[in-house]
Amino acid sequence: MNFSLYIAKRYLFSKSSNSTINIVTFIATLGVIVGTMALFIVLSGFSGLKTFSISFLKTSDPDFKITSVKGKSFLFTDLLKSNLESKKGIAHYSKIVEERVFLEHKNKTHLGTIKGIEENYIKVNNVDTAIVVGFWINFEFDNQVVIGNKISDRLSMGINDYLEPLKIYVPKPGSGYVKSTKSDISSIYVQSVGIFALTEEMDDKYVFSTLAKAQELLGYKSNQISAIEVKVTNINDRSTIIENLQNNLGDAYKIQTREQLNATFYKMLNTENLASYLIFTLILIIALFNVIGALIMMIFDKKNNLKTLYNLGTTVKEIRKIFVLQGFLLTFFGLVFGLVLAIVLVFLQKQFSLFMITPSLAFPVEFQFTNVIVVFFTILILGLIASKIASSRITKEVVE
Repeated sequence: MNFSLYIAKRYLFSKSSNSTINIVTFIATLGVIVGTMALFIVLSGFSGLKTFSISFLKTSDPDFKITSVKGKSFLFTDLLKSNLESKKGIAHYSKIVEERVFLEHKNKTHLGTIKGIEENYIKVNNVDTAIVVGFWINFEFDNQVVIGNKISDRLSMGINDYLEPLKIYVPKPGSGYVKSTKSDISSIYVQSVGIFALTEEMDDKYVFSTLAKAQELLGYKSNQISAIEVKVTNINDRSTIIENLQNNLGDAYKIQTREQLNATFYKMLNTENLASYLIFTLILIIALFNVIGALIMMIFDKKNNLKTLYNLGTTVKEIRKIFVLQGFLLTFFGLVFGLVLAIVLVFLQKQFSLFMITPSLAFPVEFQFTNVIVVFFTILILGLIASKIASSRITKEVVE
């Protein structure tokens, strides 16, 4: 066995005659354990929150979306239809009409967005699963709509209010300043049959209607749409499908993935995750000062032993190595113990919902092996640095 490692293990596992050193060493080990647990649990919590948040996006946004580069709308041509229906890997697609509109109900108004959809839209996005009151649109009746929960609150609007329908209106294109509500405003009256709840932004924005009703409001032709939303069979093949489709359709069309459509949201999640990692790493650095303190106290406690080793021919470099290895081992064992406890807690939270956000919603956590790797190497590297700082106190003058 390596001489320095053998001595380091003896120093680590044998009790010192000085009880103060034993206490400081215990506190240092406890600091590593708690720091490890905190860092891993926070990273697992953010991984869970990210997955939880993205699950809403998977419900509301398609795998990718096709829009026109110029203008708000385009015609659904035979070229588009043949490319979408012949392309392998495309499970479903749905034509969309989307536009900002004014909503009015019982003298209350709100600025929202109408989203005209086809009957097969729920095969692309499972928005119907987010209905909390009422039911999804029955496409046999083109005057039915589903509204967001926040819109319902703002307009004091429920469902099936036949006496007070929802009025949706929008300025006619090219009309300039609105001079007359009859000639310059296009409007429809619709009946809310359902209320959905997804994200706060969506709940305050969208009114889902039939495609035909949205086209009627905006004065669109029957084949005039705003976008096409697409669901793929295998998400791993998405980039290849998009590349081939873009080549066939040309530069007149823009294709965006779910991540590109929500680039700001994904950037925010990643920034929060990085910020949390850096904050808890800083806390770990502070905790590892205990390791430095424990090693320095051990150095002075073993001063006579070190002199003996030096006189027997051990070099200063080898003596420093003893305490580098001791600090490394202390950090390693604290890391392993803390990581095991943290992983157990994460799985207990997933299985038994120990911590709740609301009475019906457990705090989301997710075990990811990448988090284990990040925590493992972060603490090992910091522990090694702390050990080297402490061992640098050993000089020739100390051991002579």
